Amino acid sequence: MTAFQAKGAARLSPLLLRILEDIEPEQSHAGTALAVAELSRLFTKEREALGMAYLDDPSLARAYLRYFFPVNLSKIQVLLDELPEDWHNAAGNQPLRVLDLGTGPGTGALAVLDWLNQHDPDWLKQLTVVAVDVSADALRQARQLWDAFERQANISDARLILHEGDLARLTSGWRNDVDQRGPYDLIIVANCLNELFGRLHSLKERSGLIGDLFGLLAPHGTLMLLEPALRETSRALHQVRDLILLEKRCTVYSPCLHEGNCPALTNPNDWCHEERAWEPTQSIQRIDHEVGFIKDALKFSYLLLRTDGRTIAERSPHTFRMVSELRKLKGDTRAWLCNELGRCEVGRLDRAETDMNVGWDECQRGTIVRIEHITRKDGASLGRISDRSTVHIVRSV
Repeated sequence: MTAFQAKGAARLSPLLLRILEDIEPEQSHAGTALAVAELSRLFTKEREALGMAYLDDPSLARAYLRYFFPVNLSKIQVLLDELPEDWHNAAGNQPLRVLDLGTGPGTGALAVLDWLNQHDPDWLKQLTVVAVDVSADALRQARQLWDAFERQANISDARLILHEGDLARLTSGWRNDVDQRGPYDLIIVANCLNELFGRLHSLKERSGLIGDLFGLLAPHGTLMLLEPALRETSRALHQVRDLILLEKRCTVYSPCLHEGNCPALTNPNDWCHEERAWEPTQSIQRIDHEVGFIKDALKFSYLLLRTDGRTIAERSPHTFRMVSELRKLKGDTRAWLCNELGRCEVGRLDRAETDMNVGWDECQRGTIVRIEHITRKDGASLGRISDRSTVHIVRSV
């Protein structure tokens, strides 16, 4: 397996690394590696055997905290960086409210707490996170991690409110208190939507759950959906996206540059996902060596949805998101792009490189790029960046 290479690798804060080591010291490396391999198998190849309360298993819970928790927390922080700069203070001096559904051991809650501590610590005294999960053991772990972070960061005003509850049961007790504590500036649903309702008729039920959450969102708020980068889970997220957008209750802030049907669903073998460089912890590197993984990239599918119409970039037929890696061919460089016109393959011959289009070489999966004067021969599906084309990176990753 080839390691992923890119600039600006994300990394966990030193404070979080210390807390993880204090909370869950690495006593049995071999046992942890075996449990990580088992969880990975359940998450990927045998999803039918994955129960909702897998974090109630002590060995799996330890493996999750040691390996998957840092990875998933980093994914959420990558998306926090992608939100509008004012996402946490758009309501002025009002309290900052976050809802973390399917929190596990506090993944979204700790991601927000640590992100604010690094970027705008004054807002920690305004922060309330309401976190819900089906596992009581996971919630106890979330409280332990939160309290440890507050002690080491000398924080006293941030609040974490925990609720044990099944997200698939909207009428259960947790929902009344969650409703009363809104509206929320940010709602996080990370790596759990795919686990809800089973496979039978699940798309309608999942889209119904997500659609219902817009009633809890502040006018300036964001609903963050994050799912594994597997074909099955990613395509299910694309389908939920299309069903939600049909109701016209929200628009896509990111990653999509349009509200039309997802073009990745046209071909049953396609799906859209992100791949962001990441600096793994030493503990994760040791586990990777033991089980044969390489966790130097964050792979995930996601949606950032809003009700105020804000978008990550100005939209136009000339603005695209790159949805593949650049493929270096002999005398040619190609990639797949997506925007309101659909998915298209675009390439630039080496002999067509100019100062105006050299930015093409700096693009990677997730880059938003504006390209003027793409040409196509009659009947050809491949678009060409010619020596008259201009390439401008709107937003890098």
